[in-house]
Amino acid sequence: MPDAAPPSPPPPAAPRARSHFNNWISAIGGVIALGALFSFALLAWMDFTQGEKNPYLGIFTYLVAPAFLALGLGLALFGAWAQRRWALRHAHAPDRWRLDFTSRAQRRGLAALAAGALGFVILSAFGSYQTFHYAESNAFCGQVCHEAMHPEWVAYQRGAHARVACVECHVGAGAEWFIKAKLNGAHQLLTYTLDTYERPIATPVRNLRPAQDTCEQCHWPEKFSGNVERVFNHYLSDRRNSAYTARFLMHVNTNVPGHPPGGIHWHVSRDERVEYYATDDQRQTIPWMRVVNRRDGTTREFRTPEFKGEPPAERIRVMDCIDCHNRPAHAFPTANDAVEAALHAGTLPRELPHLKRVAVQAMTQPAITRDAEAPQRIADFLRAKYADDSQRAALPGAIAAVQEIHARTMFVERKADWRVYPDNLGHKDWPGCFRCHDDQHQDAQGRKVRASDCNSCHTLLAQGSGAQLEVLNAMGLEFKHPGGDLDPALSCVDCHNGGVQK
Repeated sequence: MPDAAPPSPPPPAAPRARSHFNNWISAIGGVIALGALFSFALLAWMDFTQGEKNPYLGIFTYLVAPAFLALGLGLALFGAWAQRRWALRHAHAPDRWRLDFTSRAQRRGLAALAAGALGFVILSAFGSYQTFHYAESNAFCGQVCHEAMHPEWVAYQRGAHARVACVECHVGAGAEWFIKAKLNGAHQLLTYTLDTYERPIATPVRNLRPAQDTCEQCHWPEKFSGNVERVFNHYLSDRRNSAYTARFLMHVNTNVPGHPPGGIHWHVSRDERVEYYATDDQRQTIPWMRVVNRRDGTTREFRTPEFKGEPPAERIRVMDCIDCHNRPAHAFPTANDAVEAALHAGTLPRELPHLKRVAVQAMTQPAITRDAEAPQRIADFLRAKYADDSQRAALPGAIAAVQEIHARTMFVERKADWRVYPDNLGHKDWPGCFRCHDDQHQDAQGRKVRASDCNSCHTLLAQGSGAQLEVLNAMGLEFKHPGGDLDPALSCVDCHNGGVQK
């Protein structure tokens, strides 16, 4: 038999299909996704281990990092789709974006990509950490993001909350209020870019977060107890700039077991809810109010004689901290108060006669129409008032002090100072407490919201100067206005205005 033919070699194996993700676009997307995932893990660890929650931390953790992760994954999917589309349309052409590990040039590119990926992961973690810290910084809020609010930034720096971050009150924790703040910020950015923002910036802020979410994180109601001593150092507008000090005990909370809550903070007690209707945007004119007993649901309504009908339901506001403490971080002291503080600190020389009055006049003179011209006009005004040779030695220091006071309390071009920003904490230069406690509001039975006399909310311990302040009267003194008795029908704001020249 003839020899059998040798068996034919097996056909070559079909080349294994290459993954469509094997391309440069998908590789770059994978690097972005890896960096985002690493940033998410780092921020999530910070979120779970950080004791005091940061308003921006959750945003960067659960919104920004996942957004970059989605971007990276989307880029990887796009690369696979583009690679597949190229392969279908160009079956006999080389792959366009294929990763080829046999190519020396591509191996060098891959090594560079791996090194870049490592650097990107490290930088993304570091950058995300630093970015959220900077975005929550006061410098970002006051100097970069809100340059139009320079007066508020200056006022914040000297306020009682200067060490509280802006975002803790204006944003707070949680994504919902962050998004609301950013949407509002986008509107503010547009008005600033077009130079159409209001001058002065309008208050009160309508979309401010409720005080229960912000203020009460530090000032919780249970902490409001007892009396708080306050000392008010004033100086008279006489030749000697005479000192006149009043020491008070403020009745913040006079809760006694078995008795209803009392004191100033009764207005935000857990047992009573105070509601009111204001007819003006700055909430200075209040013709109607209602007190609701939270325990039994009974209500008492008070209104002024001229107010008829019912207030619009959407305009009724529940009273909270901000209704009295309406300038907690951006207070603009009156010209009188700022000058008195300088006199008390010794930066203004009391030996210059009538300096209290003259300094206020220099700051509020109508001739000042631009911030840049204020220093020269103040200097010229004071030099004209104190031209005597005996007064020249103290004059340069007085000029510098008044110029500095004006620069940090009055912003002419932004039209921002105490005259447009009412301060409701008290009743000396603005109605404040007397918006409601005026003996004008009464209920259906004729019961009135009585005007608070000097001992309703505080006890006057001492008043005057020198030896008059050394002995305190625990039972409380009757307030004596410097210069003699006044008409009891007058309210403080009928005469006091902070230094407005009339």
